[in-house]
Amino acid sequence: MQTIQAVTYPVHFHNNSYQELSNLIADKNYSTIFILVDENTFEHCYPKFIPNLSTDKTIEVIEIESGEINKNMETCIGVWNAITELGGDRKSILITLGGGVITDLGGFVASCFKRGIDFVNIPTTLLSMVDASVGGKTGVDLGVLKNQIGLFANPEMVIVDTDYLTTVTDREIKSGTAEIIKYGITYDVKLFNEIKNNKGLNINDLIFRSVEIKNEVVLQDPKEKNLRKILNFGHTLGHAIESFYLESEVKENLTHGEAIAIGMVCECYMSSKLLGFPSDKVTDVKEVILSIYDKTNLLKEDFTAIMDLLKHDKKNVNGQVNFVLLNDFEDYKLDCKVSEELIIESMEFYNS
Repeated sequence: MQTIQAVTYPVHFHNNSYQELSNLIADKNYSTIFILVDENTFEHCYPKFIPNLSTDKTIEVIEIESGEINKNMETCIGVWNAITELGGDRKSILITLGGGVITDLGGFVASCFKRGIDFVNIPTTLLSMVDASVGGKTGVDLGVLKNQIGLFANPEMVIVDTDYLTTVTDREIKSGTAEIIKYGITYDVKLFNEIKNNKGLNINDLIFRSVEIKNEVVLQDPKEKNLRKILNFGHTLGHAIESFYLESEVKENLTHGEAIAIGMVCECYMSSKLLGFPSDKVTDVKEVILSIYDKTNLLKEDFTAIMDLLKHDKKNVNGQVNFVLLNDFEDYKLDCKVSEELIIESMEFYNS
């Protein structure tokens, strides 16, 4: 039974957490309980979740279509309309039951409806457990541009129940592993080495340590003015690659983690050229990444389109792309300027 106290809310890591949720609902006397799901979590996770919820309040389920392509304002409007039609008011609560799309979008929907109703995150994928559900970021995409519309808002609590991981594909587990690798490279190299050596991996320990790291960072810098930027390692170029594949009609979409994994290899290469990050560690990261993820061939004719998307990254200032780069493992430098030539060179390095 473990609990991490985040900024203003607890993150529970035990099955008894559902009683904590039931107590919250009783104590705050919510008028209606809305549960946001997609078709997958409604089929596989909702039947496990609902018997654990003890309440006499009205429960309404709102289902959206799964996938990053549906993480947009149109979906939000549909959810707001559903809440309104089902009698939602300022004393309602929204429970998000799903992966990163559900937790990101659901938190945003709750935070805007009637200027804000309470919400609780129950992540069901590895990615959402170690990243999306914790930290107070909510939001949706604008077209293919990742997380362009959103705000900081904290849930009332987060419940991490690893039993839900039995409902997701191996590809989704790998997607979440990319975020754990990121924590290892930037903050605690023990995590990276555990994944690299792959001996006796305990997924519960990896999840707990990942959330612990994110919480430590967010507590120091909740609005991403300084330290929290390290959580963007691999994401600056990775998001552009993810967006490119999302809008492509001829290429299969990449998962978030697959794109971020490519971004980490490229940004390690940039780090070696600009900051002297050891070349043997660049090789180490690349080998670990390619041992987990299928190689994606980034075509040279696509580089221009990826670079154009990179210019829309929400962390840019005055049109300048800002990267988090590394002097070494656990030793980072924020707001690094990187030439277009080196960015392209890094993608060629990944391809090589």
